[in-house]
Amino acid sequence: MNNKKTIIIDEKTPLLLLAGPMFLELLLNTMLNNVDTLMLSHYDEFAVGAVGNANTIMFMMNILFNVIATATSVVVAQYLGAKWYEKMNMIYTLAIVVNLVIGVTLSAAFCAANPLIMDFLNVSPEMRPYSMVYIYIVGGSGFVTAVFNVMLQILRCNGYTKIGMWVTLAINVFNIFGNYLFLYGPLSSLDMGVEGVAISTVVARMIAVIVLFIFFYAMKIGKVSHKFLKPFPGKLLLKMIKIGLPSAGENLTYNVYQTTLLSFVNAMGNDAVNARVYCNTLISFAMIFSNACAMSTQIITGHLVGANKTEEAYKRVFRTLRTSMPITIALASINAILCSHTLQIFTDNENVIALGQTIMIVDIFVEIGRCLNMTFVNSLKAAGAYVFPLIAGIVSNWGLGLTTGYVVGVSMGFGVAGIFAGTATDECLRGLVVMYYWYKKKWIGKSVVDNKVTQDYKHESPETEPRGT
Repeated sequence: MNNKKTIIIDEKTPLLLLAGPMFLELLLNTMLNNVDTLMLSHYDEFAVGAVGNANTIMFMMNILFNVIATATSVVVAQYLGAKWYEKMNMIYTLAIVVNLVIGVTLSAAFCAANPLIMDFLNVSPEMRPYSMVYIYIVGGSGFVTAVFNVMLQILRCNGYTKIGMWVTLAINVFNIFGNYLFLYGPLSSLDMGVEGVAISTVVARMIAVIVLFIFFYAMKIGKVSHKFLKPFPGKLLLKMIKIGLPSAGENLTYNVYQTTLLSFVNAMGNDAVNARVYCNTLISFAMIFSNACAMSTQIITGHLVGANKTEEAYKRVFRTLRTSMPITIALASINAILCSHTLQIFTDNENVIALGQTIMIVDIFVEIGRCLNMTFVNSLKAAGAYVFPLIAGIVSNWGLGLTTGYVVGVSMGFGVAGIFAGTATDECLRGLVVMYYWYKKKWIGKSVVDNKVTQDYKHESPETEPRGT
């Protein structure tokens, strides 16, 4: 057994204590995701759009991996808040093993469906070979990402948010070095291009997983062993699937909806595709602060709900919004003002830059709605209310976002900016709906942990060990 003191997360935990490292981690991770775009833009412009298309599919795969990863964050946070430490090793082992199996299965499935995916996305003949090889390499090793996602959630919920930041920094350095070797350095003679970039990304992620496991054991957070699955915790797995499926389903339906919008953009020509890719690169930097705040609040909310402190959880989420919303608006506005210059980092195509400027203006409204959604949806999931965000997402994505995007972007001829206008409509109205749901406290009573049992457990069992190992 381990006597190491647990990091305390409660209503007094400063938001930036968790959000600060997460912000830097997301910033570095965004750089990792976009460094391929930047380096490829000087190598082959068709490769840029191709990798952008492939990353849309990779994101969908990650959503499926997050069925268990999301459930892990909810269960771990609530059980730690309730101080049920003797259950933790079983939860850790179950999450890692199950996500590994899911990862291997999905990696094989996406590789097998690669040609069909290209047809569905209407990928142009110039981009198709690049997109396919990227999916074969990065998608084929998706199980590495599956394990990485679970390990990050476990460490974050235990209060170790800085490790993600440092690991992501290391991944960036390795990935940039690997890209350089294949695109411009000694290995450029192999003419691997996109293949080299994909290999560099995969190797960097494999190293990251190894580092996270080393940290997990070095800090004595817990243990991972098959013995914790004997007898197999079938009820716990069903509970995690029950949490994870609606949560991942909400993200999946959003990504399928975005993929459908992407098929509209692909039909508008290569300039529209590249404008979308470059703008999404800039947009990703604007949204990371609100995302970091939402993720941090999710952890805090989970701990508070597990400890049966519902009123403290209720107030804490609105406090987060007062911090994240003004900064999000400021960042999106700066993006729109500077995009005529920042887009030139990627391209000198004047048509692409003009399309990008319009997109970035519309994105201000997208980010306002996205900030609302991330803040309240993450907190609802942490509280155990994981079904309502799925229902709201399906209705809003397809009923508002897709319809508005098609009408404005395709039928009315506003192009890719019109597609973004549909997304803005979806994000803003859905954000107001989930905020109202939180405001009316309809999430109370949906906790994963039985608070009555928790209180009885606290009376019967003195807190002698902070973590079961």
